[in-house]
Amino acid sequence: MEEPLIPVVPMSHTAHIRSHRKPRPRSSSALAMRAGVAGGVLSTLAVAGAAGSANAAEPVTQTIELPTLTADMTAQVAESAEVTQQAAADYQLRAERDAAAAKAAKQAKADLADAKKKAEAKQKAEDARKAAAERATRSSARTTLTSTSADSDVPAPASGSVGTVINFLKAQVGDAYVMGATGPNAWDCSSLVQAAFKQVGVDLPRVSQDQSVSGTPVSLSNIQVGDILYWGGAGSAYHTGVYIGGGQYLDAANPSKGVVIQDLSGYPASGAVRVL
Repeated sequence: MEEPLIPVVPMSHTAHIRSHRKPRPRSSSALAMRAGVAGGVLSTLAVAGAAGSANAAEPVTQTIELPTLTADMTAQVAESAEVTQQAAADYQLRAERDAAAAKAAKQAKADLADAKKKAEAKQKAEDARKAAAERATRSSARTTLTSTSADSDVPAPASGSVGTVINFLKAQVGDAYVMGATGPNAWDCSSLVQAAFKQVGVDLPRVSQDQSVSGTPVSLSNIQVGDILYWGGAGSAYHTGVYIGGGQYLDAANPSKGVVIQDLSGYPASGAVRVL
């Protein structure tokens, strides 16, 4: 019987030399860390494998929600656009209201200024009228209705009629002269004469041309209180007034004077007629 052969393994020439490195002690924390890392890797692989298996087993269904999300976004965009449009409309309305208010304030200011001017003009006219009336009153106080020496040669008119005419005329002293006006606060020359004689029932023509040929012609040397004086030719007169005695007459003179009492010597008449 042959003896079994023992294989001979060649050894390194340094195998018989002991290593001088000291073995490093392995701490428990290091071992635990390595174990944890290894466990974490294995867990991650397990989860990934499970997820992969689940994904492979089940179809993807997330895209089903996309239409719903798109509809919601569309509604939000529409709502935002509506809010923006309403805000713009409100802003425009406020702007229009502000502009209207500013325009109204400007117009009110202009109307107030215009009213103030008119009030001032009216007050001035009233002051001028009062001053003229006061002057006329002082003047009439010095004037009497007694006839001049020429008057004594003319038969007296009906009792009371002349006084009524003269009183009416004097009551209008200070009124304004306005061409075409017929009272009660503004006159032209012929409308004042016509209104005065209407107080005693005498209807005279409206214009001075016709008044100058109404009644009986009287020479200027024989005029008496209540006679109608005219300037210009008979039938073509441009102005009329009434003689009130004492060398004076009363008329609606012109726009600057209005209704006044004047001296006949300062503006001699062209002729006279008597209707009373």
